[in-house]
Amino acid sequence: MTCLRNVAAALALLSAISAPRLACADPCQLEISGNDQMQYDKPLLSVPASCTQVTLRLHHTGKLPREAMGHNWVLVNAADFNAVVTAGMAAGLANDYVQPADKRVLAHTRIIGAGQTVSVTFATSILKPGGDYRYLCTFPGHNALMRGTLKFG
Repeated sequence: MTCLRNVAAALALLSAISAPRLACADPCQLEISGNDQMQYDKPLLSVPASCTQVTLRLHHTGKLPREAMGHNWVLVNAADFNAVVTAGMAAGLANDYVQPADKRVLAHTRIIGAGQTVSVTFATSILKPGGDYRYLCTFPGHNALMRGTLKFG
């Protein structure tokens, strides 16, 4: 019985040594998806205050093209949400439904369609810990469903 326990312990030790190490997710790298039902897969994204910059990756999981069901990811202060929506509609698809040089837009991706992925990287110096931040898709009409909260700090 002692020999069996020793063999079992040795096997456990060997498997622990040779097992692949699990990688921890980088909290400064965010991912979110949008679909043809005008939904993001995450209503909340969190970024720790220790991040000096954030990279957000948006993936379009639907089947429709950007002209029909395009999605972007736009970060704003909560107080600027409606104004950015209105300005984005006027900006049009050529500008990714984001008004050029709009200071109310803290970060944004371009509009993408079915199967595409896009990223945006931004400095967290534009954010205040505990601030009230929202993200949305500015494709006309999508913000009714495609919206969420970004927590920083």
